[in-house]
Amino acid sequence: MRKAQWTVVAIFGLAYLSAYLIYRKVNTEIWSVDKRSYVIYGSKVSYYCFRPISYLDSKLTGMRFHIGPHQGNANVPE
Repeated sequence: MRKAQWTVVAIFGLAYLSAYLIYRKVNTEIWSVDKRSYVIYGSKVSYYCFRPISYLDSKLTGMRFHIGPHQGNANVPE
């Protein structure tokens, strides 16, 4: 690849990372049942768009993910 192509790839990579970090910041909530932080995906489109980077995020930070709001209080052992 030429330098111009690497520059374009780097710009798109930084744009994707920035978009994910903003989405993560805006859509993180702490579930009252287990007191853990979750990124709540509002739709399957956002889920599939950010799913590749969320694997890395989960490994590095322990963040959890959920499509749509949690449904009430689940039976979670304390």
